[in-house]
Amino acid sequence: MKLKIFSFFSGAGFLDFGFEQENYEIVYVNEYNEAFLSAYKFSHKKMNLSPPKLGYYCGDINNLLKGESKRQLSNNVETVKKEGVVGFIGGPPCPDFSIAGKNEGIAGKNGILTSSFKKVILQQEPDFFVFENVKGLWFTQKHRIEYEKIKTSFRRKGYILIDRLVNALDYGVPQERQRIILFGIKYELIDPDRRKAIKILKNEFSWGENAAFTEKIRNNCEWPTVDTFCENSVIHEPINIIPELCVEYWFQKNDVYTHYNATDFFQPKSLSRFNSIQEGDVSKKSFKRLHRWRCSPTAAYGNNEVHLHPYHARRLSVAEALAIQSLPKEYVISKDLSKSEMFKTVGNGVPFLLAKGIAHSIRVFLENHIR
Repeated sequence: MKLKIFSFFSGAGFLDFGFEQENYEIVYVNEYNEAFLSAYKFSHKKMNLSPPKLGYYCGDINNLLKGESKRQLSNNVETVKKEGVVGFIGGPPCPDFSIAGKNEGIAGKNGILTSSFKKVILQQEPDFFVFENVKGLWFTQKHRIEYEKIKTSFRRKGYILIDRLVNALDYGVPQERQRIILFGIKYELIDPDRRKAIKILKNEFSWGENAAFTEKIRNNCEWPTVDTFCENSVIHEPINIIPELCVEYWFQKNDVYTHYNATDFFQPKSLSRFNSIQEGDVSKKSFKRLHRWRCSPTAAYGNNEVHLHPYHARRLSVAEALAIQSLPKEYVISKDLSKSEMFKTVGNGVPFLLAKGIAHSIRVFLENHIR
């Protein structure tokens, strides 16, 4: 089965890379931020991945809802549907739904883009889609009302839906990060009877979590709490933990100190504050020092949130941030970006192993159930 992907709000391509590694073909990429799109192109070239055959579109998704841009996208979707199954994937910018963000909702500057993504899907009618967003859209009452309205719009267009609030830890990512994943598919691809198709989706779709990293198993571990910070200190791996969910495991796995982005970090102006925070103290909004033998809090770099290295008196490097996002060590960020742009695109991305797990689950479901 040939699975073709149109990607929106692509950033540096973490979500796309997860799908690519599960044998989907990314045929079209849309990203508004030139620096992020540059990072996407650079990383894919470095890993010898083919560029999308329909090209890159650096522009506002709203332009795709009207005029010649809309007609061209429609023609592309129609052509690609003749070659295989077409999916749209994307995670619109989310600060307007974030619990720690502006909380302006669907009417906010970024919230509007969620509505735009919905409209593109409704206009172009891909065979399936994946919508990713922050947990605030799930937990905050006024945002949840808007989210349910979006789902109703998809149902009216013939999509059946399944969604879940997932945690990146369940997929082997060394990071506490919850996200909504909404998967929609045209019901007639599964069964001409909509009710039967809904039942099949509900009963047969798996979210692809790794059984070795479930919340129950994690809660039975004896995770370290706080240790005295000492430059270049050594703390041996504790016995009753899951090392694969620890930042130190990923630092070693990705060779972060010899990585292409190893030296890409902000130089501290004063070491006093960097030396005063204990290893594992993540209690403050900013200046959180990670513990080497625990997972990281959500990799939200920027807006004055600073994450410190466990045993060096500095912020994390881009290489270390990529490791926390579970990217393989071959994945690099272009040095043409400013450090702020580097950290923003890394922090905005979907953790790779989470993306890959969702992509795998969708592929298995499609292969087993598309008529």
